[in-house]
Amino acid sequence: MSKQFKTIMILVFGIIFGVSVSLTGNVLANKTKTESTRIPLTELRTFSDIFSRVKADYVEKVTDKKLFENAIRGMLSGLDPHSAYLSPDEYKELKIGTTGKFGGLGIQVGMEDGFVKVISPIDDTPAFRAGIKAGDLIIRLNGKSVKGMSLNDAVKIMRGDPGTDIKLTVIREGADKPLHITVTRDIISVESIKSRLLEPNFGYIRITNFQSKTPRDMLAAIAKLKKKNKNSLKGLVLDLRNNPGGVLSAAADVSDAFINSGKLVYTKGRIKNSDFEFNARPGDVLNGAPMVVLINGGSASASEIVAGALQDHHRAVIMGTRSFGKGSVQTIQELRNGGAIKITTARYFTPSGRSIQGEGITPDIKLGRYKVTAAKIDKSLLIKESDLKHTITNPTKSQEAIRKAEEDASKKAAKAPHIKAADDFQLYEALVLLKGLTIFDEKPDTSMAAR
Repeated sequence: MSKQFKTIMILVFGIIFGVSVSLTGNVLANKTKTESTRIPLTELRTFSDIFSRVKADYVEKVTDKKLFENAIRGMLSGLDPHSAYLSPDEYKELKIGTTGKFGGLGIQVGMEDGFVKVISPIDDTPAFRAGIKAGDLIIRLNGKSVKGMSLNDAVKIMRGDPGTDIKLTVIREGADKPLHITVTRDIISVESIKSRLLEPNFGYIRITNFQSKTPRDMLAAIAKLKKKNKNSLKGLVLDLRNNPGGVLSAAADVSDAFINSGKLVYTKGRIKNSDFEFNARPGDVLNGAPMVVLINGGSASASEIVAGALQDHHRAVIMGTRSFGKGSVQTIQELRNGGAIKITTARYFTPSGRSIQGEGITPDIKLGRYKVTAAKIDKSLLIKESDLKHTITNPTKSQEAIRKAEEDASKKAAKAPHIKAADDFQLYEALVLLKGLTIFDEKPDTSMAAR
């Protein structure tokens, strides 16, 4: 290797590592430098040795640009599953994806053991409708193995023109062989908030992902539910299942909407400006009404922040299955070439100081997803006290009044919005729990004492 080439390599790495280099034929190492700023001479020599061998001996000619880009990609991807180098084109794709509208499948993905892992499918998207599930490992895209691909390369293949098909080969826990699933791409327009009344007095808010506008949209949705329910709610189910996360500040603001005071979440990193602390401001949009939060293995990052804050403050009952366990914060840093690096800069912690990295949020009530069917009952076999011969009368209500009350209640229930166990067992159980919490939360009726 020429002396000139060695000099260039050392200068390049001096720039990369942000240290000053003095050259007089050899690099003069300053022994007083700290460990964080010292020049790793042995490692640089190894790199320059490999670089020159690839340039000279590889079967095909490779440009310096490609070699350096691959080296940078490897440096970042080797840190953790969420750090990455983004070329100018990839960075542009990322910004398109964060606008909430793009052409693709509708899944949040990461890398695991060299394969693409589905963190969660997004509601009402092609992937969701095709049956892609959280935890699926995608091993082939259109018959091509993803082993060796970067996550960005895989995402680029999955995105495409609306109406075009892509064939996914998926490994799923519990399946005895790989699944072959064809998904038709579509325009993915992500609305982060969905809401409705489950029953009179009981609201439902689903957050599909956390965008900067999510807190504002959630408050608007709750206001509409209150208006529809005579300006009040007795309880709320907050559904964070299959929510892959998003903007950290949005998660803090969503938590703040239900918590009056105290810490919501904080982050810790190696550098001072990566440390943040979010605290609640006075006010609770539900005025203390009971809450149940639904989570599962597809609930990650920002959704875990919300669940953790509400759990630590004893503001809600967390129900479902253990969450994904992504307890790190990524920062996007733009580069001069128009690209960027996405780098993990901090860990976040729940108000009580819990790190959920690799651990997840454990629900207060563990409840998996089950399929249930209604039991067939012959109503003619159901006998009540009022059906018995010579039964005594009710001194406070006539039999006719009792029958009329039953009919009115039945008609009211038929017209009201409702959720069935067969439709969504976890949501059904959340509503049952919420109604139970409401009963105990309501002030006792003191009218009996006055009689």
